[in-house]
Amino acid sequence: MPDPGSPRVTRLLPDAVHQAVKPGTAVVRLQTTHDRRGVLDGAWWPCSRDIAAELPALISALTEYLGPLTRVGLDAGAWDALPTRLLVDDRVVHIDSFPVGDDTVLITRSDQDLFSLLVIPPHATPEAARTAMAEAVRADNITRAEQILIDTGTDRAAPKT
Repeated sequence: MPDPGSPRVTRLLPDAVHQAVKPGTAVVRLQTTHDRRGVLDGAWWPCSRDIAAELPALISALTEYLGPLTRVGLDAGAWDALPTRLLVDDRVVHIDSFPVGDDTVLITRSDQDLFSLLVIPPHATPEAARTAMAEAVRADNITRAEQILIDTGTDRAAPKT
């Protein structure tokens, strides 16, 4: 039985995202072919900006569908603290800091397979998060993560001072 605290990862048709969503939800279009036409492979709505608390559940859930993940690319400025690696399910996952923006997380499986997820800000309303997730997982989506958040009214959190 899945851990109720872990994110819900759904192999979904776009309509499935309209089910109730809450922080801690991951909606992913798992398309592992080289002919990806969409900009994003899915979306993730973490409960907080504490990456050490949020990332293990996402990695565990994605590993169930994708197999072992080796790296995660994040923007250090978007999270409370960014370790260089985490131990998740007895496997080391390396964490790289990239200026990808706080609205994207990059997941690497093996050396060449890269998945890009829209990150919904923790403070987003369920309606805005649901709308942003639906756009992110559309197979023909060509809209970048930042624009999806702007278009859906899911503004980024205020910068830390």
